[in-house]
Amino acid sequence: MKITDALQAEHFVFHNLFDYIERNVPSSQNLVEIKALARLLESVHEAHSRVEDELIIEPLMHCLDNIAQAENFEAEHKEIDESLNGVDKAKTIEEARLLLLRTVHWCRKHFDREERIIFPLAEQWLKDRNLTDLGEAWKKQRRENHD
Repeated sequence: MKITDALQAEHFVFHNLFDYIERNVPSSQNLVEIKALARLLESVHEAHSRVEDELIIEPLMHCLDNIAQAENFEAEHKEIDESLNGVDKAKTIEEARLLLLRTVHWCRKHFDREERIIFPLAEQWLKDRNLTDLGEAWKKQRRENHD
C-alpha cells in the first residue's frame, strides 16, 4: 500500500468524525461531552499529523518551500492546535461548541489542501517504490502505537 493511499483512507475516517461533530455539537447541552469529543479529535489528529509529517511532509519539504505552501500548512496546524486547546479551557457550552466547530473547519481546510497539494506532489516526486516503502513504515508505526 502506498503512503498516499493509507493517508487518504485515514482522511476518510476523519471526515466521518467531522460529520458526526458537526451534526451533534450544535445541539449538545453537555460541556463535558464536547470536551471529550475535542480530546478524541486531538488524540487521533495528533497521531495522524505526526506520521504524516515524518513520512510525507519531510520528504516533500523542498517542494512545499518552492511553491510557498510550507507556511500555510504550519499555520493551519497552529490554528487547529489553538482551537483544540481553547475547547479544553472553555467555561461555557457556547464557547466550547464554537471552538470545536472551528477546529473541524480548520481540519477540513487542511485536509483538503493535503489532498489537493501534498498527495499529488508525493505521487509526482516520489517513486512508486518509495511510496510503498513509506506505506510500510506507516503500517509499522500504526502497529507500534497500538501495542
